[in-house]
Amino acid sequence: MTIDSERKLFIGPKLRRIRRELGLSQTRMAEDLGISPSYANLMERNQRPVSAQILLKLADVYDLDVKMLASSEDDRSRAEIGEIFGDPLFRDLTIAPQELRELVESCPTVADALQRLYSAYQQTQGGGTSGGEAADGGPVTAPVDIVRAAIETSRNYFPALDEAAEALAGELAVGDAALLPAMIDRLRARHGVRVRVLPADVMADALRRFDRHRRQLQLSEMVGPSGRTFQVAFQLAMIEQAEIIDRTVEDCALADPTARRMFRIYLANYFAGALMMPYGRFFAAAEASRYDLALLSRRFEASFEQVCHRLTTLQRPTAKGVPFFMIRVDDAGNVSKRYASGRFHLSRYGGTCPIWNLHETFRAPNEILTQRLELADGSLFFSIATAVAGTPQAFPRREARFAIGLVCEMKYAPRLVYADTEGPAAPIGTNCRLCERNDCAQRAEAPASRPILIDETMRRVVPFFFDPRRGSRGPVRDDSAS
Repeated sequence: MTIDSERKLFIGPKLRRIRRELGLSQTRMAEDLGISPSYANLMERNQRPVSAQILLKLADVYDLDVKMLASSEDDRSRAEIGEIFGDPLFRDLTIAPQELRELVESCPTVADALQRLYSAYQQTQGGGTSGGEAADGGPVTAPVDIVRAAIETSRNYFPALDEAAEALAGELAVGDAALLPAMIDRLRARHGVRVRVLPADVMADALRRFDRHRRQLQLSEMVGPSGRTFQVAFQLAMIEQAEIIDRTVEDCALADPTARRMFRIYLANYFAGALMMPYGRFFAAAEASRYDLALLSRRFEASFEQVCHRLTTLQRPTAKGVPFFMIRVDDAGNVSKRYASGRFHLSRYGGTCPIWNLHETFRAPNEILTQRLELADGSLFFSIATAVAGTPQAFPRREARFAIGLVCEMKYAPRLVYADTEGPAAPIGTNCRLCERNDCAQRAEAPASRPILIDETMRRVVPFFFDPRRGSRGPVRDDSAS
């Protein structure tokens, strides 16, 4: 694994937990790592960073996963805990960011428990049927959230499936345009499964259907070329990669049966994308083209969305791509996909920031929009966004429309062809309730942590005006802004 030498790692609480779990004293761990006991003490108290050399030594001596040690899991957890305490429910509390950091770093299990509790609270507040208690007395978590958590924990990289897909692509030994007929032949010759494209009225609302009795994979005529290739590759995954898929599900220890089935489908989709875009060739093409999405889509006979999804999976230690965060939203702002191999914090319980040009794409179809983003904490990101259409629908139904966003940290932007044009960073927030910028005309609601100032004699551009100093008074709507 490549260690980011520019990032100082302060993982004292995590280091202390590892030492205690191993039953070691500070002196013994210091001896194992070849450092002084005093330096080990300073690292545990976050008064000294853990260097790349010590990180690798930790992984080697105690057989630990470097990704686990150096991951941004704590960053994501802090963002989610911060979002929880930004709820108006806690408006009378003033919780400093340092307190939240200490909670996540020192008591990660308590932080996880708070997230589960708040998730259950949100479900009951929304009137959903998934809230309440499970049979074992624990809170019910939505299967989608369970699967997303499993994907995030694995950083959306499943090496066994990637290797199997690359091996099969080599075995088929055909060009990208010939992949579909080669897979159809394989299904028929090896598994006795025939592929049929049927009229839309026969398929009704199904795009793909596997008829076990007739041994037929039936595809709707409405599915385009890249979609047909993907669906046939999916069926090959379900038949030939069942063992790897089942083992991966078991390794992730998903208890909910619905989540397990959803995860199996996700892993089969992962394999299908990896077969269409084999890791080695796709990574080389991405790097050579500087991540030109249109070029990659054309070269691998894949859709724009398929390419974006594949780019979030390029985490092979010896050939690591730009770590992207991908999101898909509809024109109402609902999030239907979010995958990440890189760092970017989005609200889990609310919408996205309207300043982000992700939402502009619906007014600029067939155009790739780029934007430099700056979050409230000063971190910088680069965003690529475009609008895509879903599968065509027979009249009078309207095809679905989505905006696809790819985001990476600004330090990776020089690797992207889209970043060659300089421009100022757009100040965005996680969502309005958590954002404390006081100059945003797009603000939809007041920040939960700031007292609102009401002035009946003035109508401002921004809908809320609040005291820049922290306070405990709850937000009040400025009705004059309506």
